[in-house]
Amino acid sequence: MKNFEHKIIELCIQDSNGEKIGFNSPDNTEIKLVLKISKDLYAKNVILYWQNEEFSLSCERDGVSFTKIFNTKELGVGLYHFHYQIIDTCGKMYFYVYDGEIDGLLLEHSYNIEQFSFLVYSSSYKTPDRFKGGIMYQIFPDRFLRSGKVNAEREDSVVYEDWENGIPEYAKYPGGSLKNNTFFCGDLYGVAEKLDYLLSLGVDIIYLNPIFKAYSNHRYDTGDYMQIDELLGGEEAFKELISQCKKRNIKIILDGVFNHTGDNSIYFNKYGKYGDGGAYRSKKSEYYNWYSFSVWNKKYESWWGIDILPRVKSDEPSYREFINGENGVVRKYLKMGVDGWRLDVADELSDDFIVNLRKAAKAEKEDSIVYGEVWEDASTKISYGKERKYLQGFELDSVMNYPIKNAITSYLISGNSDIIYKAAEKIYSHYPKPTVDVLMNMLGTHDTPRILTVLAGMPDDGMPNDYKAKSRLSSEQRSIAKKRLTLAICLIMTLPGIPSIYYGDEAGMEGYGDPFNRFPYPWGKEDMDILGSYRRFAAARLSSDVYKDGKYRCLVHENSVFAFERYNSNASAVTVVNGGSGIYTMKLEKEYTSLLTGIKYKDSMDILPMTCDILVAEI
Repeated sequence: MKNFEHKIIELCIQDSNGEKIGFNSPDNTEIKLVLKISKDLYAKNVILYWQNEEFSLSCERDGVSFTKIFNTKELGVGLYHFHYQIIDTCGKMYFYVYDGEIDGLLLEHSYNIEQFSFLVYSSSYKTPDRFKGGIMYQIFPDRFLRSGKVNAEREDSVVYEDWENGIPEYAKYPGGSLKNNTFFCGDLYGVAEKLDYLLSLGVDIIYLNPIFKAYSNHRYDTGDYMQIDELLGGEEAFKELISQCKKRNIKIILDGVFNHTGDNSIYFNKYGKYGDGGAYRSKKSEYYNWYSFSVWNKKYESWWGIDILPRVKSDEPSYREFINGENGVVRKYLKMGVDGWRLDVADELSDDFIVNLRKAAKAEKEDSIVYGEVWEDASTKISYGKERKYLQGFELDSVMNYPIKNAITSYLISGNSDIIYKAAEKIYSHYPKPTVDVLMNMLGTHDTPRILTVLAGMPDDGMPNDYKAKSRLSSEQRSIAKKRLTLAICLIMTLPGIPSIYYGDEAGMEGYGDPFNRFPYPWGKEDMDILGSYRRFAAARLSSDVYKDGKYRCLVHENSVFAFERYNSNASAVTVVNGGSGIYTMKLEKEYTSLLTGIKYKDSMDILPMTCDILVAEI
C-alpha cells in the first residue's frame, strides 16, 4: 500500500474565532473541520463522511482548503466519527486515514478505514478547582508505616514482623494461587504520623488503596464496605487521619472496588464466617440478587474467572442503592470527610452506574472528585464491544493517565521523543480540558512494576518469581535508571494534570510487578538523591500557577529532545528534556528564568545529555 504522507498539509478543527481546538468541544459551540491538501494532489472531489452521512465539500479560495461547519448544540453530547474520501482528477480514490497522529496518512485504495473521533461533551461539565495544581500520593496501607497502636492479631492472618527485610508472600510461579493473608501491618495511624513528610513533597492529595474490612492484605476482596479494617486501626484511626489531614489541607481519595466483592464477605459469605446469611448460603439473602449464579452455591460469575472475587451486578437496584443511595457507601465516607473516589476497574461498571455514582458524590459534596481506572484512551474506549461514556460531562471527572505513563517510560528507555510527543498530542487533543486539568499522572502504581526497575530496562516476562523476589539492580543499572527517573519526574510534575507519586518511588524502591512492587517503605534508608529530585521538582511546580490549568503546546520533538510549553494569560513555563547523548541548543522566543537554577536565558540555551530544565517567563 502506497503512502502519500505529504499530500495532507493539515487536518484541524477550529472554533468560531478560527482558533485551533482539539478533537473535543462543549455542546454550545460552532466548530469548523478544516482539511488542507497539497496542490499536486489535484483533487476533483472531497467527501466528508460524518457518522456515515455523506457531505460533498467545495474548496476555499486557496484551492486546497476544504471545510465543514457543525453546531455542537445541534449534534448533542456524544462521540462522533468521521473520515474523508478524496478523488483526484484522474479518478483515483484515496481515503484520509487516522493512524494515531494528528496529521494522519493518505493511503491509496484503502477500504479498511480508521476514523477520527470527535467528542462533544456537556457545557455543564467542570472539575473541582481545589484539586488543580495539586500533587497526589498513593498509599498501599499495609506497607506504608506500622504505628504500633494497632493489635495485628487475627485468626485468619499471618503477621510479618520483619518490616525492613521481609518479602511479600508470592506464588511459586506467575499466576499461581496465593492466599494474600500475610500482613506487614502498616495502618492508618501510621499514615497520619507521616503527613508532615508528605507536605515536604508538596503533597495535598492522598489516594488510599482499599481500607475496608477484607480478608486479604490488598483488600480488593471487600468483606464489608461499612467497616474500616480493624488491622488498619478501624474507624477510630480513619477519623484521626481525616482530622490530621484537614489541619494540613490534605484531601483524601478512597479506592472504590464496586465491581466485585470478596467471597469471604458479609454479602457472599462462601465460608460461613458471617453466619447463615449471604448470597452463597441463602437464596433469601438480601444480597442474593447482587450476584450471577449459573448453579447456585457452586458456579457463579467472578472477575476474570477469579473465584475469590464474585462479580456484582452494578445495575441491580438494591446494590446501586447500597453504594450510591443517600445512606450508601459513597455518601457515608464523603460525610465523614473524604474528598473523592477512584473507581477500580471502571470498564467493568456500567455507564449508568458511574453516572449514578457521580451524582451521589456531587450531591453530598459538590467539589468532590471521581476518578476511573482506565488504561487506554478513555474518550474512545471500547469495552465488551461497546463505546464507553466516560468523559461526556456526566460520568467520571477524570482518569488514571496510563497512556502518558507508558509513553514517558518508552521515550526515556528508547531515546525516541516522538513516542511521548504522539501520546501527548493524542490524549490532550482527545480529552476535554476539565478532564485534562485533573488527570492522574503517575509513573507507577500497585498494578505496575516499580518505575526504577522499569527505567533500568529490566525485562519482566518469563522470570521465575523466586528470582523476582530477590532481584536488585546492579549499581550500573541503578545509575542509569536514576538519570532517567529525574527526567520522568520533571515530566509528570509539569505535564497537564496532577502528578501522582506511588509510595516509596520517591525513596528509590525497586521491584517487579505485584506483589514485588509492594515492599514496605524503607524508612531511614531512602535514596536521598531521588527524594531530593522529587522535592525539587515539586517545589518548581508549586511555584507557578500555570500548572493549575495552563494550556499545553509542544515546542520540540526532535531526536531525543522533548520540550513543551504550559501557558495562561499571565505566565509561560517551558519544560525541556534531553533524553539523548548529545547537547541540544534550544532557541527561545522570550527571556526565561530557570526554576531549578535561577539562571536567565534570552535567545537560546544548551541542554546537556540526560538533563532537563523548567523555564518561566511572565507574559
